[in-house]
Amino acid sequence: MFCPECGATDVEMIDGICKNCFLKKFQLIEIPENITVTICKHCNAKLEEGKWKDEYLIEDEIIYRALERNITIADLAENEEIELEIEQMRGTIAECYVEAVASVLGEDVIETHSPNVKINYSVCPDCSKRNAGYYEAVIQLRADDRELKEEEIEKSEEIIHRTLEKQFKKDKLAYIPQVSKLKEGNDYYIGSLKSSKKIVEHLKGEFGGTTKESPRLISEDKSTGKGLYRIWISIRLPKFLKGDFVKYNEKIYQINDIDGNRIQVINLDTGDEIALKWREYDSIEKMEDLNGLQKAIITAKSPKSIQILDPDDYSPIDLEMNKKLENYNIGEEIDVIKIEGKIFIV
Repeated sequence: MFCPECGATDVEMIDGICKNCFLKKFQLIEIPENITVTICKHCNAKLEEGKWKDEYLIEDEIIYRALERNITIADLAENEEIELEIEQMRGTIAECYVEAVASVLGEDVIETHSPNVKINYSVCPDCSKRNAGYYEAVIQLRADDRELKEEEIEKSEEIIHRTLEKQFKKDKLAYIPQVSKLKEGNDYYIGSLKSSKKIVEHLKGEFGGTTKESPRLISEDKSTGKGLYRIWISIRLPKFLKGDFVKYNEKIYQINDIDGNRIQVINLDTGDEIALKWREYDSIEKMEDLNGLQKAIITAKSPKSIQILDPDDYSPIDLEMNKKLENYNIGEEIDVIKIEGKIFIV
């Protein structure tokens, strides 16, 4: 046997030629001379096989990954190592250097290539929507039978922005293109319905209240014939605040705490604390037009009752003892409030 390429005899033959000639012709890796990658100029999302992939990579990393994705390594290669380098940028073209080292048939093989990676800048659908002010939902922040307080608006907007910042990592439509400040409250236009619902969930968890969704038909998808809707989500903060006085089942309570799960109240007669569910909200009456807290003097105390002087006419009033009153002593002043003609210790 002899090699038809170099005439060598009595040597190992591979594919009809000697090993040395085979290795001279052997191609360790294949990589195109010119590679094109399309990315969004706003968010660096990458277009692959007709789909935009949100990877949020810097430009250099996009180039390196484009090189890696286009390299094909020969089956005979073993223990291969590949070095990638961006030598220079010429506008949108990266001139690159690729060096591959591997063991082939027991011999070390080194191979170099100089491909170019061209970056095509485009705009992904999500960024296009964002630039056009697109939105899928409107959150209507209101208060039930009262005006929103400034601190409620500030806290709500803090929750909205914090939630959107977190959501944006996985939802590029988590943004606010518009805010409408109205007399009855604020409307927040949100790019993503999914993120809108997450915001409402957090707002309700902080303030409690009630929510309602109202879809509105805005147009029709010509390709499917189906209606396109936007969702208005109303969240109404409760009519009462922490510290307010309310009536429930003919008993007077003071609001102690509110969150998305329950309304914590204190029975002013017994001092007991109970939790009311939001399904009972409509049965809770806020006490209006109260004169506020007054000071009353404790004039007598027994194991079963405590006596105070009415702060208006100084007449003695006996109240049933409870745990809240046990630590008060004769001569001390105590906060009281009159509701429906009855005095309660607060």
